[in-house]
Amino acid sequence: MRKRPVCCACVFLMLCLCILDLAGIPVIRGNPLPREVREYIESHPSAVICGEVQRCQDTEYSLSVYLKQVFLLCQSERIPIRNIRVFLEKNAKENLKTGMVIQVGGELERVSAPRNPGEFDSQQYYACQGIYYFLKNGIIQKKGRNYSKYGQFLTELRGRIGEILQETAGEDAGIYQAMLLGEKSGLDEEVRLQYQMAGMVHILAISGLHISVLGMGLFSLLKKLSFGNGWAGFLSLSVILQYGMLTGSSVSAMRAVCMFVLAVGARILGRSYDFLTALAVSAILLLLDTPAYLYSSSFLLSFGAVTGLGIVAPALNRLVGSERAWVKTLLSSFAVQLTTLPVLLRMYGEVSVLGIVLNLAVLPTVSVVLICGLCCVAVGFMSISAAGICLIPGKILLMLYEKLCVLAGAVPFCTWIGGAPEIWQCVVYYVLLFGGIQIALFLKEKGAYRVWRVLSRGICVAVVCVSIFILGFRQKNLISITCLDIGQGDGIVIQLPGGKTVMVDGGSSSKKKVASYQILPYLKNQGISVVDAILISHTDLDHISGVQELLTLKEKHLTTLRIKNLLLPDWKAPEEVYYELEEQAKRCGISVLRLHQGQKLRFGDGSLEILSPETGAKGTDVNEEGIVMELRYGKFRGLFTGDIGAETEKKLLPKLDDVNFLKVGHHGSRYSTCQEFLDKIKPELAVISCSESNTYGHPSPETTARLEENGIRTEYTMKNGAITVYTDGHSIRMKTFCNEKTA
Repeated sequence: MRKRPVCCACVFLMLCLCILDLAGIPVIRGNPLPREVREYIESHPSAVICGEVQRCQDTEYSLSVYLKQVFLLCQSERIPIRNIRVFLEKNAKENLKTGMVIQVGGELERVSAPRNPGEFDSQQYYACQGIYYFLKNGIIQKKGRNYSKYGQFLTELRGRIGEILQETAGEDAGIYQAMLLGEKSGLDEEVRLQYQMAGMVHILAISGLHISVLGMGLFSLLKKLSFGNGWAGFLSLSVILQYGMLTGSSVSAMRAVCMFVLAVGARILGRSYDFLTALAVSAILLLLDTPAYLYSSSFLLSFGAVTGLGIVAPALNRLVGSERAWVKTLLSSFAVQLTTLPVLLRMYGEVSVLGIVLNLAVLPTVSVVLICGLCCVAVGFMSISAAGICLIPGKILLMLYEKLCVLAGAVPFCTWIGGAPEIWQCVVYYVLLFGGIQIALFLKEKGAYRVWRVLSRGICVAVVCVSIFILGFRQKNLISITCLDIGQGDGIVIQLPGGKTVMVDGGSSSKKKVASYQILPYLKNQGISVVDAILISHTDLDHISGVQELLTLKEKHLTTLRIKNLLLPDWKAPEEVYYELEEQAKRCGISVLRLHQGQKLRFGDGSLEILSPETGAKGTDVNEEGIVMELRYGKFRGLFTGDIGAETEKKLLPKLDDVNFLKVGHHGSRYSTCQEFLDKIKPELAVISCSESNTYGHPSPETTARLEENGIRTEYTMKNGAITVYTDGHSIRMKTFCNEKTA
């Protein structure tokens, strides 16, 4: 590193950014606007702003306009508030052009933070774009006449390329738009999940491969056409920079462009190109422009993958000592997986196991798919029919990729759900990995004896295994009960000692795709790969929609989560949705059990005692005849009441005793949690799951008042996000996700 002063300086600057963040200085995370501006926006959400149009995007429900250099108009003042995403009506007929300055009125709203562990962090994502607020219900008040002609040209060119791909690629248009333009709005969600499970999702993003194929290909072509280093470099750099702007300047594209500029610049100036210095300079340039990238998954994965290829892969090649091309490709794929493993687990809780092998077949052919797409676009400006012919080899390869993805999805353990490691685990992992590889290399080069070579390889394998074990280590000595924030609905995950997991309900009437966006991300974040049972209290949509979605994902092999049992109330005449849920579970190979009063289920040292419904219940009143259960572990008692009302609560009084934890019935409805019920069970802690705005009036002021008058500590998912209760069988403690409250 002594010969790389620039690289050392860049690494030092990155460490300074981390220290500033740890010190609480809002350089990377949080809202960078002055406190008085934030307070003004919170107290005056109705606002008028003006800014420059960056791009427009049609969504399912609205027209989104991204504005940069935005000012909040406050009387005679213009307060800068960075960038804003504006939501206009879907059918808004606004002829907006790139670079045009517009004035818009609407409701300013802070970009929402995640409400559950593992949930997608919208604040972090938009912070990388300099966006901290949305403007909802936007109405354009004024438009300027001037606009950026070149910016508008790129916008129209991007639109035309998208049209060419739509006309020629058919079902593969979404994939080609993602690969060539970085546009993922047209990418089918099932396709994305298939590629993700197969460990091939990286080919659906603008990456260094694209820049290498386009940039170095053009540079080499110009050199063959007798252009000198200067002209060839200048022209290829110009094309690559414009391509980066055309594709929306994604992190991976900007990283690749920066490194390409340095590589070509070195050739033009007759200087040597140093990979590590180029990588570090590219990273610090991006971070100085947008410090929020330091916690961006795109940034960390892009630079992590290149670090794996440039540092770890050559070291592994030296250890193995093979000159075979397929061995080198396998080691490169393995090196990338090793380097990015902590990031993947930290961000997503899951990694593809088969990706290392599948990429052997895929990576050598991706450039063919890419070149076919580029040729299609170029020819498409002249002839659509001829452009379609250019895509034939690429479409054949994409069919092969699809088959590989389907085969991978059918393998039960194609992904490893390892959970999100702590920061200390990631640090120990990297220290062991890089330190172990260096020690192995030292031993290998110590002498030519075979014993040293075998010892060095053995040490390398041992270090990798220990590192992965530390990364996936989870100590679970306590019971945890997590009430997820899934809006107007219920979703509870109970983790028992010994690795047993029980889900109680999972549905919402206010949020769509709660399984994909809240339930599955939480399970992956916790490293839960097997759910021993999903208990359905009753069949209302706000209790089963997520479970239905989860079973659909399993049917389509879009998740490797294993579910052993589905527990339903034992009803004699249930509604049709009951039978549909039962049949769907059976198609997934899940055992279905019907529960009634008096049954007891054991999960390790814990047990679930079923208090309701009564034997012979028909299921005509799904709320009152739903499952009520008590969780028992040591001296701990937790009561889960579904949506029962006061009528059923009173019937259960003879079977009840004091409890430590109460999941309040029916989202805090006025018709539940009656005084006699509270007098009998005397809970220490109660949790109400509901959305902040709902048409049912939940939670009812009468219910919350009763809980308060009885001295019961009550927490709400709408205020705190996910709420987790821990117990060792004697005492309990509680932690909230959003407000970081503990007790």
